[in-house]
Amino acid sequence: MRFKEKTVIITGGDKGIGRAVAAAFAEEGANTIIGYHKDKSAADETVKLVEKAGGKCEAVKVDVRSRKDCENLVETAVKSFKRLDIAVNNAGVSTMSWAVDLTEEEWDFNMDVNAKGVFLCCQTQVKQLIKQGNGGKIVNIASIAAKRQAMLLSHYAASKFAVLGFSKSLALEVAPHNINVNCVCPGLVKTAMQEREIGWEAKLRGLTEEEVINEYNSHIPLGRLEEPEDVAKVVLFLASDEAGYMTGQAINIAGGMEMAV
Repeated sequence: MRFKEKTVIITGGDKGIGRAVAAAFAEEGANTIIGYHKDKSAADETVKLVEKAGGKCEAVKVDVRSRKDCENLVETAVKSFKRLDIAVNNAGVSTMSWAVDLTEEEWDFNMDVNAKGVFLCCQTQVKQLIKQGNGGKIVNIASIAAKRQAMLLSHYAASKFAVLGFSKSLALEVAPHNINVNCVCPGLVKTAMQEREIGWEAKLRGLTEEEVINEYNSHIPLGRLEEPEDVAKVVLFLASDEAGYMTGQAINIAGGMEMAV
């Protein structure tokens, strides 16, 4: 087991990509602390799934826009499992709008959760890892929208570009402490968030949801929408010793979408 007795924090761990990541770490021996925002029942389901896979897990309510909440998440991990080894900053939001109609509220919401949230989480996690003195791994969930255009998602793309730039810069600063910071850039992942986006896009563009999905698939060379487990596999690689010489990287996991511009 690659992560036996390692302690992992996963924000947005109650569903979607976060849940898949938590389950994958549990299968490899890790103890996990999952952060959730509102849906405690979903968080409890993730805890049960992790425990069924043989891991230990606690769910902590957290708003990643709050420094105090981010600090509490790290403190809970240390209190429960004595240390922090790995952090996966996955919590994120999206809304959809034509850029010309985009409100300041939408812009601020996406930037605060997706960009500021990663900043606050990373800052508290890095402080703990430096204090421990044994290095560590941070994996931030960006998006393929951090590397290419994203119609109806200009504000979301901006927030994910910010995640990418911050992560690369942080990686440079903390490398002397043997802390690796990398990003994954998923494409069109089958999650509740994507289901909402399909409905929004259909309405904004005057299409059916089926037409939106068919258009999505036409942009993916591998010909299918992404599963959360596809992302989890790469997250675990970046958190493992096998990726010990990788830092400041942004790995595409998008079925080749980045080639089909």
